Amino acid sequence: MDKTFTLIICTYLRPNPLLKLLKSVEKQTVYPNEILIIDGSTNNETEIILNQNPFKNLKYYKVDAANRGLTKQRNFGINKVSKASGIICFLDDDTVLNTDYFQQLLHTYSVYPEALGVGGYIENESVFEYVGDGYKTKKDEFYFDGWKRKDGSRFIIRKKLGLAPDCPPGFSPSFSHARSVSFLPPSDKIYEVELLMGGVSSFKNEVFKSHQFSTYFEGYGLYEDADFSLRAAKTGKLYLNTAAKLAHYHEASGRPNQFKYGKMVVKNGWYVWRVKTPKPTFKDKMKWHTITLLLIFIRFSNTFTAQNKKQVITETLGRTVGWFQVLIA
Repeated sequence: MDKTFTLIICTYLRPNPLLKLLKSVEKQTVYPNEILIIDGSTNNETEIILNQNPFKNLKYYKVDAANRGLTKQRNFGINKVSKASGIICFLDDDTVLNTDYFQQLLHTYSVYPEALGVGGYIENESVFEYVGDGYKTKKDEFYFDGWKRKDGSRFIIRKKLGLAPDCPPGFSPSFSHARSVSFLPPSDKIYEVELLMGGVSSFKNEVFKSHQFSTYFEGYGLYEDADFSLRAAKTGKLYLNTAAKLAHYHEASGRPNQFKYGKMVVKNGWYVWRVKTPKPTFKDKMKWHTITLLLIFIRFSNTFTAQNKKQVITETLGRTVGWFQVLIA
């Protein structure tokens, strides 16, 4: 297939993390034919730093308020992509790539030519240990494909209550609340999925003839990637290549306040659930709401141990308000 590819980076008030990312792109064994920076910043610092540090094949676009926000900026960038580009890659502006990231990503399309999309693997968040086949998993552990990791309290409790996901990581149950692709091990294997993280993803250009990122997800755009990849997965195959490695540093700047974030966790999660399961059964509905309330309670319980108690309480309130809003919708 055509390996001509475009990299789109949507950014907002993060000039220094963006520069760090671009320097890692510069060291790639396979370099993008086109790099589009879609800047929603309310100042000129990103433009200034890019003028001071030129990069090959880079085009810079500063968007106005009407096109600001992650999903709007991605759609803006897609419309600027060269028609000759076969693949469009997306990266969050606070990531840093291993030198063969794009080489591994593009290799996946050769191994699986039917792939509509391929995701990369965030290695600095991986906490797995290889234990081989036949390992007897403990109650507080998660085991997959010969690898184990400690399970979080939310999944341990869900297992005890019979609310654990009934499908592999990267797939969404009919009641949602999936294990994300971060639960796939660093095995250097390629796994089929239906959920990709938007900030470390790629898709064939042809996908965007029938799909766009939904503007339901305003501003920060939490779970916009789940919505898009679930819709794309209904029309073709998606994969995650754990050999396409990078680091994600979760830059604090540019994020919403904790109350808004809490509301988005619930409301956007509800929206994505209905994308996968537009007509849920009564059992699915009960499971979704039960897990949502359980996660609200677990988040509130963090106030007893967290140093940032105010942020935790504020997020809990946001989640609670969000749940009441979807309940009465």
